[in-house]
Amino acid sequence: MVKAVCVLSPGSAQGITGTITFTQEKAGAATIVSGQVKGLAPGNHGFHIHQFGDYTNGCISAGGHFNPCNKNHGGPADQERHAGDLGNIVAGDDGTATIDIKDTQIPLIGEHSIIGRSLVVHEKEDDLGKGGNEESLKTGNAGPRLACGVIGVTADLVSSRM
Repeated sequence: MVKAVCVLSPGSAQGITGTITFTQEKAGAATIVSGQVKGLAPGNHGFHIHQFGDYTNGCISAGGHFNPCNKNHGGPADQERHAGDLGNIVAGDDGTATIDIKDTQIPLIGEHSIIGRSLVVHEKEDDLGKGGNEESLKTGNAGPRLACGVIGVTADLVSSRM
């Protein structure tokens, strides 16, 4: 089993916090993504894995969506999608979104591992590539990056390899 964690830091908005865990039982198995994001406006927010774990210029330095197969943007159930396209998280009236995702395109093990990449929460709803314009096929028109964090290994993983 491999575990990773991401602690979100504010990007273009202050007061957004969250801790997201990633677990993969073995190579080839789906990765389980769970946790909470707090401080969001109620409603849908794009939720993506981005290419780089770089914050030299805030969340913008994270680059585009993680897309090792050079596909168009889509939804998590679509064949045509970036590996990092995880759709939307939904914040309730209290501003909290609870995450419970199972995905096969974001492994922690192997060539396309997401460890060391970024997780980004966006201001707007992800249109899942169905917005009818060029930007929809790149970003889902999800808007500014509200919060971001680097996906890193947990102490459990480090201690198990010693």
